[in-house]
Amino acid sequence: MPEQALGHLKIIELCSLVTGPYCTKLLADLGAEVIKVEPPGTGDSARHRGPFLNDTPHPERSGLFLYLNTNKLGVTLDVKTPTGRNILKELVKQADIFVEDNPPAIMQELGLTYTELNQINPRLVMTSITPFGQTGPYRDYKTHQLNLYHAGGEGYLLPIQSPEPTREPVKGGALVGDCICGLSIAIATLAAAYNMHATGTGQYIDASKQDVMMTMVLLEIAMYANLGVVRTRHKRPLMMPLPMQCQDGHIMISALTEREWQDLLRLMGNPKWASDERFSHWIQRHMLGNEINPHVQEWVNQFKKDELFHKLQANALAAAPVNTPEDLVKSPQMKARGFFAELEHPEAGELKYPTASYKFSATPWRGVRAAPLLGQHNEDIYYGRLGYDKEALTQMKENGVI
Repeated sequence: MPEQALGHLKIIELCSLVTGPYCTKLLADLGAEVIKVEPPGTGDSARHRGPFLNDTPHPERSGLFLYLNTNKLGVTLDVKTPTGRNILKELVKQADIFVEDNPPAIMQELGLTYTELNQINPRLVMTSITPFGQTGPYRDYKTHQLNLYHAGGEGYLLPIQSPEPTREPVKGGALVGDCICGLSIAIATLAAAYNMHATGTGQYIDASKQDVMMTMVLLEIAMYANLGVVRTRHKRPLMMPLPMQCQDGHIMISALTEREWQDLLRLMGNPKWASDERFSHWIQRHMLGNEINPHVQEWVNQFKKDELFHKLQANALAAAPVNTPEDLVKSPQMKARGFFAELEHPEAGELKYPTASYKFSATPWRGVRAAPLLGQHNEDIYYGRLGYDKEALTQMKENGVI
């Protein structure tokens, strides 16, 4: 089998829920060895979040945990105990990267700051993930996904266009904010690792989730910072800005150019309402979207979404069906690219998992293992790698260290 791209990297993860685990999952999927450290007994909080297989809550059957922790090794360790901290330091001493998402004050109390860990491993890249960073008046604040999304300003801009201009801002769907943060922080961590291999010296990454989310807003923040201009959501619905209802779902249609507009009208049978002089220029059409959209919607209602999509596509009109999870899983495109792979898990059984958004010609993605059971690799790591004997492991388990 070809060596994977990051097969030379060893990572220790002391994270829970989404951002940190997603960050290290991306690196594990590229071949890095990731040892996930979880609290004994309870494990990562994600183990207790749904959806659960067969809707039956179980720490080994959380879809969230199973997805976020593929290709990782897993150990249990109570780092709040002196023995647990010493063991973590032994693991970090052998690692290239240490990723953690604990409150700054906790890491200081435990003696697990970068200053202290750098003394035992000068090559270490340490990434600390917090809601607001290691400095500033918000450094010790906690967040949920909802807080995080609004802390970056994204919620203020949504919905971008609405027939109700006074509608309250909304949060992005699912865990998109946490995943965006995980992706951005993975890139930063990988860059620091590259520098470490080039120079032989590690460094500390202070990763703020709020900072990541603010970089996603871009134009709106830059406009206010430089011009003092507050760019608000559009108060008038533009022409066909939102998904339109078909017989079996929704579709997005765009007709920005004059050619697209005329071709769309031709497909619609050149309706009389379109001859209104006010609709003669694209700028006017977009300003009068609240008058045009109901007519287009009436026509769209006649079709199923895939039927209309292919009809529009055949006439070089920009359109896209709004895909449901079922649509995507059954998509011939996803099948052709082998996007879903099956992995066997001891408790959850064989399940389909998304693979990766890239295809490497020489170092391809591989599903090496499903997410670890709680403490599954304790013996492999503590006995096989660190040299603790079986008696010591038994004693540590009885004392709640592992």
